[in-house]
Amino acid sequence: MMRTWILPMVLVLCGSAVATGLILRGSPGEAATFLLAFVLLAGVNSPLIFPRSIGALEAQRRSAVDGRPVVFWRSGCKYCLRLRIRLGRNARQLHWVDIWRDPAGAAVVRAVNEGDETVPTVVVAGRPHVNPDPEWVREQLPPSA
Repeated sequence: MMRTWILPMVLVLCGSAVATGLILRGSPGEAATFLLAFVLLAGVNSPLIFPRSIGALEAQRRSAVDGRPVVFWRSGCKYCLRLRIRLGRNARQLHWVDIWRDPAGAAVVRAVNEGDETVPTVVVAGRPHVNPDPEWVREQLPPSA
């Protein structure tokens, strides 16, 4: 769980250090701008912008019932972020599994990617797709979703 917050924490600490230096030089406005930019970067790279993650087994069970795809992701992954942002509100209709929080999810990803933890890996109807186009993922959602 702590691993998912390392990059956001580093960004906030770096932003704080830069802002402190700018304040000591007499540029509080510039310091506030830098700190805001680093905090925004930390937020974008945190698990906060992703829908609530569930375990891999629960996601697979739910997917079998409702037919919705399962997305295996991890924070700090720019491709996961791109998928999440481009899906917009539709992202909430998928089942999201954070592989850094769920060892079973990481094992599923390694099994379908020749031992690599390549994300995002989207499983649709039991078939894995690595880093698919967000538009294609949107098309895989059931009509009732």
